[in-house]
Amino acid sequence: MKKRIVIIDYGLGNLRSVLRGLERAGAAATITSDPEAIASADGIVLPGVGAFREGMEMLGGLAQTVLAAAEDTPLLGICLGMQMLMDSSEEHGIHRGLGLVPGDVKRFVPAAGEKVPHMGWNTIRIERQDPLFDGLRREEYVYFVHSYYAAAAPDYTLASTTYIHPFASAVKSGLTYGVQFHPEKSGAAGLLILENFIDRVC
Repeated sequence: MKKRIVIIDYGLGNLRSVLRGLERAGAAATITSDPEAIASADGIVLPGVGAFREGMEMLGGLAQTVLAAAEDTPLLGICLGMQMLMDSSEEHGIHRGLGLVPGDVKRFVPAAGEKVPHMGWNTIRIERQDPLFDGLRREEYVYFVHSYYAAAAPDYTLASTTYIHPFASAVKSGLTYGVQFHPEKSGAAGLLILENFIDRVC
């Protein structure tokens, strides 16, 4: 039986491309904002594109549903969804996140020859082996679009990337995972990460 993966619909994010990516990876995926569907899923994906404050505001009451489900259900945050897993963000003021992964979200300070946002293909370096990365090389090329980054402690950092300076490009705390890049846009490596989330994590 295919794993039942729900993609949380809170009004922000590239939901259809994430849905297609999960379906290619072999999941029975659905887009929903129904708390009961989220609570009964085999795995949860929190996508997101846009600003942190707006994301948390749009998530609204579903935040408590996510927090409760994350206690015993694997959760994968993607891009803004990963940032929302953190304690706080300094994007347009200081705003609280879900607090599922210790750390804060900070803005890249532009450096000579480097533009913000960080957009395009870049390398992740796997710092700690995990089932999410089974079958991947120590370094893989994936696709990013973001102006803010997660400053997570090494204990919670699964992979790092350097753009202007090193930052956490994949994090984990308990059953909660986050990736700053877009696995659904990252070719074979991204597809394998989604397959691993479905088959090995969930």
